[in-house]
Amino acid sequence: MTRPLSLPALSRAVLAKAREVGLTIATAESCTGGMVMVNLTAIAGSSDVVDRGFVTYSNAAKAAMLGVPMPLIERVGAVSAEVAAAMAEGALKASGAGLAVAITGIAGPGGGSAAKPVGLVHLAAVSRFGDVNRIERRYDPALGRAGIRRAATQDALTMLLDLAQRAGTQPT
Repeated sequence: MTRPLSLPALSRAVLAKAREVGLTIATAESCTGGMVMVNLTAIAGSSDVVDRGFVTYSNAAKAAMLGVPMPLIERVGAVSAEVAAAMAEGALKASGAGLAVAITGIAGPGGGSAAKPVGLVHLAAVSRFGDVNRIERRYDPALGRAGIRRAATQDALTMLLDLAQRAGTQPT
C-alpha cells in the first residue's frame, strides 16, 4: 500500500497540477476552519493558483457567503452531503475559480449525536467542467479534534488533486 503524501507534499502537487491545467482554487470550509487554505498558501508562489477561501462555520455564513439555501440546512442539517455539495458549488460560483472543495463535519469532541457522530465529515469538490466528487468519512473519534481536522484536510487536498488531474483531460 502506498503511503499518503504529507500535507505539504500534497499541497505542492495540487498547486502544480492546477497551475499546469490553468485553473484556480477556492475553498469552503466549516469544521476545518481554513486548514486547506492554510496548507495551500504555505507554499511560496501559490498566489497564482489560489483564489480565495471561505470559512463558513455558522449556518448563516454558509447561506450568506455561499448561497446555501437555509431551508436545505434546516431539512438535512449542516453536516450532510447535500450541504457540502451546495457549499462547493457556492464557492465555485462566488469566486469564479476553476476548482472548489468544501468540508462540513463534526470534529468533536462534543456536538455529535447517534445519527451524526463525532468524526462524521462530508466533503465535496467541483470543477468548472461539471466534475463532482463527494465523499463521506467517519473518522475515528480517537483521532481527536486535531486529527479529524487534519484527516479531512488531507482528503480535501486529495479531492482537489483528483479533479485537477481530470481537468487536464477536458477541452478548454
